[in-house]
Amino acid sequence: MTQYNWLEAINVNEDMLIKTKQRLPVIWISALDCTGCKEAFTRSFEPTTLDTILNFISLEYSELLSVASGDRVEAHKESIFEKYSGEYILAIEGSIPGSDEFLMIGGKSVREKIIHAAKRAKAVIAFGSCSAWGGIPAAGKNPTNAVDIRAIIPEEVPVALVPGCPPIPEVIIGTLLHVHFHGKLPELDKKLRPKVYYQTTVHMACHRKPYFDQKLFAESYDDEGARKGYCLFKIGCKGPTAFNACESMGYDRCISAGFSCIGCSERGFWDKGGFYGKRKK
Repeated sequence: MTQYNWLEAINVNEDMLIKTKQRLPVIWISALDCTGCKEAFTRSFEPTTLDTILNFISLEYSELLSVASGDRVEAHKESIFEKYSGEYILAIEGSIPGSDEFLMIGGKSVREKIIHAAKRAKAVIAFGSCSAWGGIPAAGKNPTNAVDIRAIIPEEVPVALVPGCPPIPEVIIGTLLHVHFHGKLPELDKKLRPKVYYQTTVHMACHRKPYFDQKLFAESYDDEGARKGYCLFKIGCKGPTAFNACESMGYDRCISAGFSCIGCSERGFWDKGGFYGKRKK
């Protein structure tokens, strides 16, 4: 397993780093979310979140991370729409409630806020499975009637989906940095996910796959097989059907911690098993 190199992932060389380039303006709006995607954003190792904010992107608005609040930060957001029309990235976290009263920002529905912000955006990036697929707020019989971002964004606006619950920190930042350096979204697959990060299943790059090939499986989380690091397929691992870069990037994540993949990057993962088993009808 090779260690992740962010320069190679987004096709950037040292000369491109040296050249002075205006930081990419980013407007980050939160809908029905747990703030987990922003938490992930703050935890990147390569490059670090601090390097990213100081050198490559300008996070102009976030309900959680902005220093200002209330009328002041809302007015600043409107000024960014004017100043950087067609240049800023609109990042969306969380699913969109079908009933506006479930989430209001500054007296207006989050749906209205997102539609307004998308009109002048260079592109929209949906961070997390909630904004990409509807996620947990759209699971089961949730009363919010939540939908994913594509349900409200006009077709002519470029959209990239970066699913995961939450997404991998380096994938969040890598997607933003690709736009910063290349001026456009990275190459996307048929589901609008960045190909470089979602081109293979977790299983195919898993460090436990040799045990799968030898048919050596853990039967429970505390048996001898689990202690030896055997494959977790028999205890519910969804790695064979989950497309994500968790294992291929070379960092320790869920499976390295001894927990099976729950397929959090896939549509409907919660109702297909989620954390606690298949939902009862």
